[in-house]
Amino acid sequence: MNPKITRFLAEQKPATPCLVVDVDEVEARYRALGRALPQARIYYAVKANPAMPILSRLVGLGSCFDAASWEEVSLCLQAGAEPDAISFGNTVKKVSAIRAAYEAGVRMFVFDCREELEKLARHAPGSRVYCRLLVDNYGAEWPLSRKFGTTLESARELMLAARDLGLDPYGLSFHVGSQQLSSDAYEAAIGRVATLFTDLSAAGLELRMINLGGGFPIRYREDVPEIDHFAHAICHAMTEHFGNALPEMLVEPGRFIVGEAGVVRSEVVLVSARGRTDGLRWVYLDIGRFGGLAETENESIRYAIHTGRDNAPAGPVALAGPTCDGADILYEKSRYELPLDLESGEMVDLLGTGAYVSTYCSTRFNGFAPLGEYYI
Repeated sequence: MNPKITRFLAEQKPATPCLVVDVDEVEARYRALGRALPQARIYYAVKANPAMPILSRLVGLGSCFDAASWEEVSLCLQAGAEPDAISFGNTVKKVSAIRAAYEAGVRMFVFDCREELEKLARHAPGSRVYCRLLVDNYGAEWPLSRKFGTTLESARELMLAARDLGLDPYGLSFHVGSQQLSSDAYEAAIGRVATLFTDLSAAGLELRMINLGGGFPIRYREDVPEIDHFAHAICHAMTEHFGNALPEMLVEPGRFIVGEAGVVRSEVVLVSARGRTDGLRWVYLDIGRFGGLAETENESIRYAIHTGRDNAPAGPVALAGPTCDGADILYEKSRYELPLDLESGEMVDLLGTGAYVSTYCSTRFNGFAPLGEYYI
C-alpha cells in the first residue's frame, strides 16, 4: 500500500467509492521505463487515465501521447502538449475527429484498412501514417487482437498505397495485448515487422519507425516480470532483426505508467452466505463492474484487495458490485479470501487501480454516482 495514499485516506476520509492516485508515482514509473528503454520515445496511452494532473506532469517530463479520440487529443493540448507530440492511435476514427486533430496540428495517424487510409488521405493530407499489424496476444490477460490490425500481406499493399495517396508511410505498429506476461510476444511481433520492413525496402519504400504498443504488466495479486526483462528481450530482437540500422522505436504504455499509482477505496455494503451453509460468502462492495472495474470481466484482471483485518482468519468469498445487474460480479472463481469477521461498513482497498478504472466508470447506472477521483 502506497504510504502517501494511506496517509491521505486516513486524514481526508473521502467518501467511497473513490480512486486516489499518487502523481509522484506516475512520474517514477515514467522515468523507470525511460531508463529501461532509452532508445524508445514514450507515447503515454491517454485512455488509461486522462486526468489533467497526470497529463500535465507527463508534459513536463517530455512525454508524447497516444490519443484514442479527438477528445483525448484536446485534453493533451490543454495540458500543454505540442501537436507533434501526439499520435492519433485509434484505427477507427470519425472524419470530424480526423479533421479536428489535423486542424489542431496533429500529423501522425494510425490505420489498418484501405477505407481508413483513404479517409486520412482526404482529411489529413501529407500526414505521417503507420499501419497496425495483427499479432498473437497469447500471454496477455486482456487480449486486444480480434478488433484491430491487419495481415502482413494487406499491410504491404496499404503502405505502398499510402505513398501513392500522398501520405508519408512512416512505419508499422502492433499491440501484444494488455497486461502481457510473456516477452516472447514482443520478440515474435518484432520478427514479423522486420519481415515487412525488408519486403517494402525491396519495393522501394523505406520505413522509419516501429511502434511496439504497450502491454507492459504491473503486479496485481502475483509477481510479474520486471520492465528490464521486457526491455532486454525487445532490444535483443531489434538488434537480431535490424542490426545497426535500427528504426525509430515508439512505445505506448498506459497501465505500466499509472496502474500501480492508484488505489480504490470501497465500502463493504453487505456480507452474506445467502442462506447457504456450504457455499461462498458473498461480499458486496459499493463499486462494481459498472462503477469502474470493467476489467474484472471474465475475471481477467485480478486486483489485490486489502482490509483492516488482513491478519485475521480468512475464508473464501465471491465479490460483487452494488447494482441490480446480474453481470455485476467481480470474482467468483479466482479464489479470493477475506477475513471471516468482515462486516458491512468496513473499508477495503483495491490496489493497482490507477489505470482503466476512472475511464470505465459508468454515469449513474442504477443511480450510483460516478467514482470520486483524487490526485495527490
